[in-house]
Amino acid sequence: MLKQLKEDIQAVFARDPAARNTLEVLTTYPGIHALMMHRVAHELWKKECKGPARVLSSFSRFATGIEIHPGAKIGRRFFIDHGMGVVIGETAEIGDDVTLYHGVTLGGTTWNKGKRHPTLEDGVVVGAGAKILGPFTVGKNAKVGSNAVVTKAVPPETTAVGNPARFISKDKPQTDEESRRRDYAQSIGFQPYAATQDQSDPMLEGMRVLLDRIQHNEKRMNLLCQRLSLLDPTFNKSSAHAQPFSEAELKIIDEVRRECEAQSTELK
Repeated sequence: MLKQLKEDIQAVFARDPAARNTLEVLTTYPGIHALMMHRVAHELWKKECKGPARVLSSFSRFATGIEIHPGAKIGRRFFIDHGMGVVIGETAEIGDDVTLYHGVTLGGTTWNKGKRHPTLEDGVVVGAGAKILGPFTVGKNAKVGSNAVVTKAVPPETTAVGNPARFISKDKPQTDEESRRRDYAQSIGFQPYAATQDQSDPMLEGMRVLLDRIQHNEKRMNLLCQRLSLLDPTFNKSSAHAQPFSEAELKIIDEVRRECEAQSTELK
């Protein structure tokens, strides 16, 4: 127990530049207080002394503002920074060198017994206010952004942000399909933010689908024009001499152009 406490204190110095000395950490850091009481409560829980374990857990919540169920499994060098509002459920499992900030919830999404809380592997960092809900795993060295709501497994070495959370991976390989999308987007003058390899977002996925569909339709239209030209040699000439815009249509186009120029000026 003392060895674990020493490691927990060293973790504070490693991850909080505001920590000045051991006495200050022991007396003023609620994360350390909550962790010390949880270590005792968890041992009581394993020895089937569940009543005293819950009483100690409730006292810890009252004293620190951090609620850790005595059944939760916590690894070495765990650090809760600030701590107020942190909730860790009964079947949560936390690996070594994990960091949580204030307002984090490791919760469940079902009333059924059994595994219902998340598992955080080694080196995970969870930002302030994040909610991780469900019996899945957050991979090794993954990061969860502040106020993110995570309801599915997070791969290792990945950052989860947003509500619902989307995953950002810096090392995602660029496929031939992604290269084709990027080239086509550039050819039509479209800013290819929907085809980048370092972002993952539901809206961006929708833009990818639209780009694919536009390209497919454009190829079909070109093929139809070629075949019509073979059937009727005058087809291209008639297309070139199409009816010009009316005055009303030209007026609308001019208004749209002025509005676009005005918005561009405001942005500058």
